[in-house]
Amino acid sequence: MVKDTKKGYQCPLEATMNIIGGKYKGIIIGHLINKTLRYNELQKLIPQATPKMLIQQLKELEADGIINRKLYPVVPPKTEYSLSKRGETLIPIIIELNKWGINYLKEENIPCKYLDEINKNKND
Repeated sequence: MVKDTKKGYQCPLEATMNIIGGKYKGIIIGHLINKTLRYNELQKLIPQATPKMLIQQLKELEADGIINRKLYPVVPPKTEYSLSKRGETLIPIIIELNKWGINYLKEENIPCKYLDEINKNKND
């Protein structure tokens, strides 16, 4: 979410969390690591996000310079999203947050579809 920079922030972490702390922003960034995805692909990967919420999060990430949006003038319209150079600098952070989440879920024995898929692929 683009903040009125004239007001500033209290600390750098506030700025970071303002940019990546949206409900689905970290997930979107994670899915775009080393990939370009169309809107409908993102929607399938994040089914819990309503179309309105997903569009809002994508617009905010684009406005903050985290993702690139490329619109192709075809019918029906084709829109692709990818990480910008600035967005690519978040990759190590998102990977570490993901690792932390994996450990937390395992320690607390909380079910997770992502972990189930990883375990299934290891056993195949």
